Amino acid sequence: MTVDDGGEARLAPVIPLFGGKVTPASALPAPRDAAPPEPQHTEPVERQPDEVRTVGEESLVRKLRARSLSISEARLVLRGHDLDRSQIDDVIDDFCRRGYLDDVILAEQLVISGIERKGQGRVALSRALAQRGIPRDVIDIALGDLPDDDAERALEFARTKARSMARLDFDTALRRLMGQLARRGYGGSVAMSAARTALTEASSGKPTGGVRFVDSE
Repeated sequence: MTVDDGGEARLAPVIPLFGGKVTPASALPAPRDAAPPEPQHTEPVERQPDEVRTVGEESLVRKLRARSLSISEARLVLRGHDLDRSQIDDVIDDFCRRGYLDDVILAEQLVISGIERKGQGRVALSRALAQRGIPRDVIDIALGDLPDDDAERALEFARTKARSMARLDFDTALRRLMGQLARRGYGGSVAMSAARTALTEASSGKPTGGVRFVDSE
């Protein structure tokens, strides 16, 4: 500390040791906030091939408990669980050997169900089987075992619908009934013949009786 001419005390300038320079406070860099920790990336755990196959098989078994599947549908299930081609082939072969998968039996079941519950004709049955991924040769075998009675089955179906169209004129009823038959795989002359016969029977009282259609305007 020194005393100036006016008798006031002043602080002596700071002399840096070892010849260093004093950095003014204004020249110091502003303090930075602590950098956030780098995010830690957790590597996905890679499943072993046996584990992948087990998960796929269990999923397929659950599906089969709910309903029968074609081989093609079963492959889609397994692909959804990341099984490779070799694993899928092995599982399919194993399930076929055990009788869990059988396209021939499934096709027969679908044909019977389509005829008895839905009144479907050959075209509709063929389309339904193809949509389930059943091969063409298996479809041909399943339909080849059917007697050629599309006309009889179409007529049977038409008779069940004719009475509900009693309030329609004949032409309108015919058009609607033919449309229903076509959606079930009966086309052309088979649908026309079945619809006309069923509507005529309903109008004349044979065999259902008591229904007469109004005249077309």
